Amino acid sequence: MYNRIRRWWRWEVQHIPRDFRIGVKNLWKWFPTIWKDRDWDHDFIYNLLAKKLEFQAKYIGDSDFHTRAKQDANCMRLVVKLINLEQSDFYNMEYMEYAENKHWFEPCEDRPEYSTWESENVWERYDEYFAKYPLCHKRALQYIKTHRKSFTNDHTDKQLVAMIMGDLRQKKCKDLIFKLMNQNIDKWWD
Repeated sequence: MYNRIRRWWRWEVQHIPRDFRIGVKNLWKWFPTIWKDRDWDHDFIYNLLAKKLEFQAKYIGDSDFHTRAKQDANCMRLVVKLINLEQSDFYNMEYMEYAENKHWFEPCEDRPEYSTWESENVWERYDEYFAKYPLCHKRALQYIKTHRKSFTNDHTDKQLVAMIMGDLRQKKCKDLIFKLMNQNIDKWWD
């Protein structure tokens, strides 16, 4: 028992002031993130993960304790950027920049108290979008061929292809986040 107390006194007690200072500093810098945290959505998990990676990238990049510190910090910042794109649904919404639709409600003929959502394509430049991502366009066309029975005719064919391309690119973004983390997280240390 005496040896345990001696070891504790020798190795642990000297770090108590430093640990207390770091703990208070962590409480202060994490407070805004934790205050906004909720348990009902995956978006909040992404917020915590992005904030942790931001802090760690700054610490590792500024400290420069190991040979790959700058590269590791840049990789962490890339993951944070991808998390922000995933949270904003960037890739799912990008195709909307290549078209404009007009939307309105029409009363139902058989039930006047109800209305239906109608839309009309004003203009579209989906061919530019397809040319921007040719491999994804090819994958989307293949996906439509294999799953054709799943789709209704609510959308024009070009719009459907663009929507599927956005979905495929959004999934690729999410996969890339976790692939980068899986490949690098063991190396991210000081």
